[in-house]
Amino acid sequence: MRSSILYRIAAVLLLLFAVGHTLGFRQSDPAWGVDALLASMRSIHFNVQGFSRSYWDVFQAAGFSLGIFYLFTAVLAWQLGGLPPASLALMRVTRWAFALCFAAITVVSWRYLFLLPIAFSIVITLCLAAAAWLSPKRVSQI
Repeated sequence: MRSSILYRIAAVLLLLFAVGHTLGFRQSDPAWGVDALLASMRSIHFNVQGFSRSYWDVFQAAGFSLGIFYLFTAVLAWQLGGLPPASLALMRVTRWAFALCFAAITVVSWRYLFLLPIAFSIVITLCLAAAAWLSPKRVSQI
């Protein structure tokens, strides 16, 4: 399989991950028994650097920031998939940093989250690592 196809697959998965995370991270099920906690997060405000915020505000900021990050990574993966081999060969550090970033996200997901983000993280990491491995190693000299 070519690295460009793997980057494009990763891009689609990252886009789905971004949409799913952004739409779902604020959802809760009454069976979880966290209604009192969520109400507390929304109701208790504190002042920081002249702004009145709640823990719910901070939670939302972190969740939306992660969704934006996943959207950016989808664009990056799509762009990497469209690069000519010579350009991709010059981006060795970027290719491997991208794969290692998602390997770290996979570890965090495994430790703190649940099946769906773990599965997405694993498959995305495998696509990015395989794409980095299959990408041209050197620029041809003419």
